[in-house]
Amino acid sequence: MRQIHRAGEKLFVDYAGQRPQIVDPRTGEVAAVELFVAALGASSFTYAEATATQRVPDFLASHVRAFEFFGGVAAAVVPDQLRSAVTAPCRYEPGVQRAYEELAQHYGTTILPARPGKPRDKAKVEVAVQVAERWILARLRHETFFSLAALNVRIRALLALLNARTMRAYGASRQELFERLDRPALKSLPAERFVHAEWKTARVNLDYHVELDRHYYSVPHALVHESVELRFTGATVEVFLRGQRVAAHARSRERGRHTTIAAHMPKAHQKHLAWTPSRLVHWAKSIGPGTAALVEAILADRPHPEQGYRSCLGILRLAKRYGPERLEAACLRAVAVRARSYRHVDSILKRGLDRVALPAHAARGVPASHENVRGAGYYQSHPNEGDMHAERTDDGKADDPATERTGDGLDRAAAKPGQQQPLL
Repeated sequence: MRQIHRAGEKLFVDYAGQRPQIVDPRTGEVAAVELFVAALGASSFTYAEATATQRVPDFLASHVRAFEFFGGVAAAVVPDQLRSAVTAPCRYEPGVQRAYEELAQHYGTTILPARPGKPRDKAKVEVAVQVAERWILARLRHETFFSLAALNVRIRALLALLNARTMRAYGASRQELFERLDRPALKSLPAERFVHAEWKTARVNLDYHVELDRHYYSVPHALVHESVELRFTGATVEVFLRGQRVAAHARSRERGRHTTIAAHMPKAHQKHLAWTPSRLVHWAKSIGPGTAALVEAILADRPHPEQGYRSCLGILRLAKRYGPERLEAACLRAVAVRARSYRHVDSILKRGLDRVALPAHAARGVPASHENVRGAGYYQSHPNEGDMHAERTDDGKADDPATERTGDGLDRAAAKPGQQQPLL
């Protein structure tokens, strides 16, 4: 059937069967690459470039550069049913690859895959491929290129000559027909360039994070155990639930780390995250200086301040049960006796010790008198106590001079000559 191509209506795309080559400058290894070709229907104006593969990222990037080369977008793009374009080949309703569909939406065009095994559906680009092989690749067969960029610079120069060459059937060049027919009919390019994104299905973990390349991104905590879709580019990560975006993050390459938005956390987690040493001390100062001193001492006593958060919160919340005045008195007592825990303050309040005046020695930080503390009066009545060879114990008996005080605090009998010291 004779096809009628209207200006700006269709862009036909395909890959050439013949493949250009590049040479690795370090090893001399020769690698074949792909030749992407695109041609507009009305003018046959042609675009060609070399790409490393036919995979989705290269396939879509070639479309982007082709649109920019033409300076506009056709109403429809016609590829064959290669895997990078179609996920489910079908004569009637082929499944278009998701990222390819996004590209079409971004540029305001439509994807119309040709029927499987029917190259005449895209005869325009089939001819363009033949012309590119004859007028571009044939002229490169004796040239050596050490990079894809160098190869494309040479292809672009030959492409300009190809489009400027007069076609005998039309009496005009592709460039002239393009300026007359297709260029005025093409849609304008969008303000932003299309960025290829990949998709992945993931399940939300118990800690309301999803994993991508060993990095973890938060989602609203209500979605725990839900199956979501991740759309990610080189710079962003988006999370979708049944087609609706529920989270967005900047892409991170740090493995084993977490990117968390506070709004995604449960209320209890948000409150815990909000606690800082300065906030706890400020709260304690509102009760009294004794409470503030105890909170500061607890935070300073722990290897990490966060280890003391729960103790301090427990102490501060005792004000609801006993009142700020009693809590302040209990904290003053705890500071005087060097207590550093919630249990001490709670015990003081339960026993009513906060209502008992502190002894003078406790206020100075000196331990209280007990049976093992003799005091200054004892030594005044025993002026030679320090010169005695036998020290008097508390029960009135003298220590055995045959014993000696060892460095580990144990009294061991002195070994007699010829007698072995028993092992303890």
